[in-house]
Amino acid sequence: MRFFSDNAAPVHPAVLSAIAAADDLDTAYDGDRWSKQLDARFSALFDTEVRALWVPTGTAANCLALAALCPPHGAVVCHRDAHIQNDECGAPEFYTHGAKLMLADGDGAKLTPDTAGAVLSLARYDVHQQRPHALSITNATEYGRVYTAAETAALGALAKERGLGFHVDGARFANAVVATGAHPADLTWRAGVDALSFGFVKNGGMNAEALVFFDPALAEATLFRRKRAGHLLSKGRYLAAQLLAMLDGDLWLDCARASNAGAALLAAAAGDRLIHPVEANEVFLRVTPDEAAALRAQGFDFYDWGPGEARLVVSWNQREDALRPLADAIAAL
Repeated sequence: MRFFSDNAAPVHPAVLSAIAAADDLDTAYDGDRWSKQLDARFSALFDTEVRALWVPTGTAANCLALAALCPPHGAVVCHRDAHIQNDECGAPEFYTHGAKLMLADGDGAKLTPDTAGAVLSLARYDVHQQRPHALSITNATEYGRVYTAAETAALGALAKERGLGFHVDGARFANAVVATGAHPADLTWRAGVDALSFGFVKNGGMNAEALVFFDPALAEATLFRRKRAGHLLSKGRYLAAQLLAMLDGDLWLDCARASNAGAALLAAAAGDRLIHPVEANEVFLRVTPDEAAALRAQGFDFYDWGPGEARLVVSWNQREDALRPLADAIAAL
């Protein structure tokens, strides 16, 4: 009864089967027949021509994307609670060779044109300061909030107006697509997004994420950056096979529907204990230390998330029979 993180969830059986099926002699690195399918498969998904690269971690996907959009002397505008700010050990600065993160505010870790614009208004655009070159958002956010297509497009318009590249950290992009019911294109390139870190590990994958460029030209230098960063795996076919398996039959959406539904079940039990609206697969609760201890005594594991707060993350494989005991325990507090 572990609700620490969907990073710890099991690998979907279809993904394991795909890995086994790829266990055959083929060309190394990304020249294999699985990797060669990625551009076409992701282009079909997004209804536009894209370049799709496999990478083994979300941090690599985020930071390679930012390096493509922002030079060393530039800056990236993001929320102050963004994963690239708080949870990547300075990797954005490392991959970009020194670009600065400019931190904005917003409820539920969501940026708006006003909050992002307030930060942009502080930039002097002279040689003495790092000039903003990119805007980065997380969908779903670090607090489980979701950007709609309209909200994303409003930020995309701001990015275009200010001459910024636009990146989406989509570690839980599948959950956002399910929550909004929007076409993946409407949450990305149709809203002005240039690059998407498309998460699969949290949603049933093993160790493969997709870095999707809606401007295919951005991928060319990224191929070299990926190699230089140590992320060009010699047996990349195993990563490509995972991504293809998740796309087959919209498995990526099925897994996200399950985790979102589980979080909704817990939210219904939590009532006014909820700190943030539950829109994806994360639930943030107000609990006293004694109440948290009482839940743990019943076998439920989760993270404390600041004084008097707890975070519960539902994974793709946790169905109602696994969640009902926790929902009942929360309701009984």
